[in-house]
Amino acid sequence: MSLDLSSRVAVVIGGTSGIGRAIALGLAEQGAGVVPTGRRATHVEEVCAAIESRGRRTIRIVTDIRDRQSIDNLRDQTLEVFGHIDILVNAAGVTFKQPTINICEEQWSSIFDTNLTGPLRACQSFYEPLKTSGHGRIINIASLSSFVGFFEVTAYCATKTALLSLTRSLAVEWAQDGISVNAIAPGIFPTEMTNGIVTGTARGRELLLRTPMRRFGDPEELVGAAVLLASDGASFITGQCLTVDGGFLASGVNS
Repeated sequence: MSLDLSSRVAVVIGGTSGIGRAIALGLAEQGAGVVPTGRRATHVEEVCAAIESRGRRTIRIVTDIRDRQSIDNLRDQTLEVFGHIDILVNAAGVTFKQPTINICEEQWSSIFDTNLTGPLRACQSFYEPLKTSGHGRIINIASLSSFVGFFEVTAYCATKTALLSLTRSLAVEWAQDGISVNAIAPGIFPTEMTNGIVTGTARGRELLLRTPMRRFGDPEELVGAAVLLASDGASFITGQCLTVDGGFLASGVNS
């Protein structure tokens, strides 16, 4: 089976920074037309220019995953320009660190709106074009916290655990429509969102001790997993979570 994506069109929500940006550029490297989107116009412009420099087609659309009309507009504009959509990547996410006892309901609801309800909105909005594609692919970005707990990030952990459950449920329901739904769970990848939590901190040092490879990941190391799940090479893979974590989840004692 081929990993070539030259006839495919991918939409990457949250594709303008960090992990999402790396995946958007990686899909473009494999030949896909890619629409990377997020809430910041300057970031959209920068990533779209990088995609065009690789000889791939794109369009510039600012999108807010918290707004269904914004997501529907993204779908409609992409279809107008490309005529079809084959791949949806849900990479938008937020986090915060705070003792659970102090989390207010507004904070709880807000992070769920972005990290869980947002991907649900996108999956619902893009369902019809992905079904029409005949080889529709959805890739959700899960987390190590989909599997284990992390200190004082309860709300984030809850959203990512639920996102993995959503991935499995949609995989079961939409397999009959030719749509594969999978997830990638990154290990520790310092990005704009996580740098302040893991770089040069006691938390970061503990995470390194628990990672057999003894280093953090580079976002480009997620590209291979994304390309596989987006391609015909994953034609019989659905409802799965591919963990790219340097051995973190496999680890018991490292010394």
